[in-house]
Amino acid sequence: MTRTEPAGLPLGDDFHLYDTTLRDGAQREGISYSVADKLAVARLLDELGVGFIEGGWPGALPKDTEFFARAADGELILKHAALVAFGSTRKAGTRAAEDAQVRALLDSRAPVVTLVAKSDRRHIERALRVDVDEACAMVADTVSFLVGEGRRVFLDAEHFFDGYAFDPDTALRVLEAGFTAGADVVVLCDTNGGQLPLGIAETVREVAARTGFRLGIHCQDDTSCAVANSIAAVQAGATHVQCTANGYGERAGNADLFAVTGNLVAKLGMDVLPTGGAAELTRVSHALAEIANIAPDTHQAYVGSSAFAHKAGLHASAIKVDPLLYNHIDPSSVGNDMRVLVTEMAGRASLELKGRELGVDLAGRPEAVTSVVAKVKELEAEGWSFEAADASLELLLRKEVDGPAEPPFTLESYRVVLDHRGAGEVISEATVKVHVAGERVIATAEGNGPVHALDAALRKALSPALSWLDSVELSDYKVRILPSHPGTDAVTRVLLKSSDGDQEWTTVGVHGSIVEASWLALCDALVHKSMRG
Repeated sequence: MTRTEPAGLPLGDDFHLYDTTLRDGAQREGISYSVADKLAVARLLDELGVGFIEGGWPGALPKDTEFFARAADGELILKHAALVAFGSTRKAGTRAAEDAQVRALLDSRAPVVTLVAKSDRRHIERALRVDVDEACAMVADTVSFLVGEGRRVFLDAEHFFDGYAFDPDTALRVLEAGFTAGADVVVLCDTNGGQLPLGIAETVREVAARTGFRLGIHCQDDTSCAVANSIAAVQAGATHVQCTANGYGERAGNADLFAVTGNLVAKLGMDVLPTGGAAELTRVSHALAEIANIAPDTHQAYVGSSAFAHKAGLHASAIKVDPLLYNHIDPSSVGNDMRVLVTEMAGRASLELKGRELGVDLAGRPEAVTSVVAKVKELEAEGWSFEAADASLELLLRKEVDGPAEPPFTLESYRVVLDHRGAGEVISEATVKVHVAGERVIATAEGNGPVHALDAALRKALSPALSWLDSVELSDYKVRILPSHPGTDAVTRVLLKSSDGDQEWTTVGVHGSIVEASWLALCDALVHKSMRG
């Protein structure tokens, strides 16, 4: 087997962007990848353009063994990345060629192998229960055997920073055992995640000076410094950085691939991705979150939906002049968008920018801007929130600029009742009376809750007259009970997300009754769809 290097990457083999989502990231509580999931994750990471994808631990986990087999049999075709098998060195007192776990690494048919080895003398003596000489022999024997079999080998020096602080000579001996036996990179691992950036940089710089070895970095996030530690290590000389998608990993997680890559590209000017790869960061981050069945972090650096969202009027005033005055990079460079949030904190500039985003021209309409700013602040004081309800805000803006939108129907009345049928079965029934297309229509429907029944009855009444209604579905429904003033009833805020298969839009309703709040949001959703055609 020939030596494998990253393919089609601008920096070639000079710098390694190494992903371990499928192994270390899969140790996050709540994540359980199927083999099909693992193949899908690997394809997305390869599309992004990482150099190495660590697929798991063949021989130790049946799913990982199957993943490597299916990948090698043609189910995973990689354009940029090399596939990596992870495993441990041989056991004490044996030969690497006879160790079943080492053989499983060869059987995986992965062209690259990452071996983990303890580099803290306390772990060597207490956990492995061998002396330092035998620990180094385990490393050297396994590395040389795998290299001799045509594999490219990286060595993960587990607990390196703690071990180096306790006994630097032992930690360096483990690195030397791996490097002199043929490992291309020795990776310094902050396994406990307890390091800080200045300490990481100092140690990496010192180890590089003492050894001359090619160094990598692997950081856990137990101090919330994994990204900063990784970047500090790169600036100190590391040329191989290990990350996981969205920072997934056990305990507090690992260094976030997307934040690390964003910093390498945007801040250090390093072309670690193929042309156009950086613009795929947001898409790939969200796609990987879907596969992991974890909601994307809205406040995640670079790729979160709020990463370039501006709420304060002071920010909006500056952004109106030049968006880069309050954005540290152009959001589109990482596949994201700038958003202006309109809330009670908003000023005239915020509203004008939001209007431009929604296609409502407020230029030269100072009286309309003043009126809408006042209305937004008044409504938000009553519990309304427009920062997540662009469709309702657009209706408010257009009402001020163009006059009220023509609703597709008008309500005469609605009624909702609950029918408790025993044995815990509760059915809701709603009746609506509406005027649509010049006709008075009455419709009744049942549902598993009052809002469901109301939506069903309304659809039943409107469907014959509104041909587009069947394409519209409720894709999300959120309810929040707002803190009430002393002596008053609680106020309910409903956020309703609708979709027609091509677009999504969110509306808001606020009222003391959850049913009426839902009705207001539902009506706005249909009016918005009707207005958009």
